Amino acid sequence: MKDKLLTPAYIWSFLSSFLMFFSFYFLLPILPLYLINQFHAGKSLVGIILSSYTITALFIRPFGGYLVDSLPRKWLLIVCYCLFVAFFGGYILATTLFVFAILRALHGMAFGMVTISSSTVAIDVMPASRRNEGIGYYALSTNLAMAVDPTASLFLFDSFRNYTYVFMTSLMAGILGIICAVMIQTVRVPVRKNREPISLDRFFLVKGLPCALIFTLISFSYGILTTYVAIYGTDEVGLITGTGIFFAIFSVGLVSSRLLAAGLMKAGKLNKVIRIGILLMVLSYGIFIFLKTALSFYLSAFTLGISYGYVFPAFQAVFINLATHNQRGTANSSYYISGDLGIGIGVLAGGYIAELSNYTTAYVTGLGLVILGGVLYQVIGAGYYERNKLTEQ
Repeated sequence: MKDKLLTPAYIWSFLSSFLMFFSFYFLLPILPLYLINQFHAGKSLVGIILSSYTITALFIRPFGGYLVDSLPRKWLLIVCYCLFVAFFGGYILATTLFVFAILRALHGMAFGMVTISSSTVAIDVMPASRRNEGIGYYALSTNLAMAVDPTASLFLFDSFRNYTYVFMTSLMAGILGIICAVMIQTVRVPVRKNREPISLDRFFLVKGLPCALIFTLISFSYGILTTYVAIYGTDEVGLITGTGIFFAIFSVGLVSSRLLAAGLMKAGKLNKVIRIGILLMVLSYGIFIFLKTALSFYLSAFTLGISYGYVFPAFQAVFINLATHNQRGTANSSYYISGDLGIGIGVLAGGYIAELSNYTTAYVTGLGLVILGGVLYQVIGAGYYERNKLTEQ
């Protein structure tokens, strides 16, 4: 009999994740405006404050993976989720820019912890025979939040011109997410014994290092894409308005990728999913960079969304399949670390390259690293994964 994927535990996990990312992404469009209008922060200072979130999340992830593998996962998820949601209330109460900056940095640490614990609990409740497929569908919780939030957030703010309403919406969504997390019925998963010696493998999945390096190269382009696409659209493609539509179309591509890749993910053909995704990514960036028309700009948004929707969940499944059941937290942590590192470097390097040359050069650099990552995966990563992946557990 076929193992059931859509169990109540899986559905509650999906809803919990969706509400977590909904509360997170709902703030992103208005935070720069809030810091400038409420605290009169300069643009460079706004960038520093907002980037601190990513830096602290990246810092905490190795320790997060260790804790998820060393403590009861569901209750760690609930504690981390409560801390994550509490910061939305803190933003409302913050009266100075300094306090807001501290809250934002600490919020990144809570986000780093809750994303690892949430995805690990979700993977625990998936049947082993359908884990690859389950991870792919679970990624929709993020994709749907990304698709809905920018439009909904800006509509709410434009309707009432009140930042508190936006913060309260994130807070309420987060509280609903906590309730969903409490409803998850988990199975008992063995945790690491405290007497085990401390080693690097307890903070980063050393076995996944070759794939981590490749995933970091591919993630570089994502950092440039999501950060500078609006400027690129107006300055180098020549669009006057409508660059914001890029993200809506991109999100549709992400969601569509779940339907297109479902069969391959279900069959465990992760190498094929990654190869198709990288090839489509290369072709999409070629259209995005070299044609420079409104049609190519929006068409590439859809195909780039599909390509990242193929590659990112498949890489997460690769990390999970290289780990034992009591290393899933570390495997998830390693996946997020690799992606965050590539994205963070892409954001920093992209701005620097654009300042020296232009954004086209920045995107060409990202494309070059995608090609390099694809070649390395074909030559090294795919074979390494097939030799080292573990059987169903």
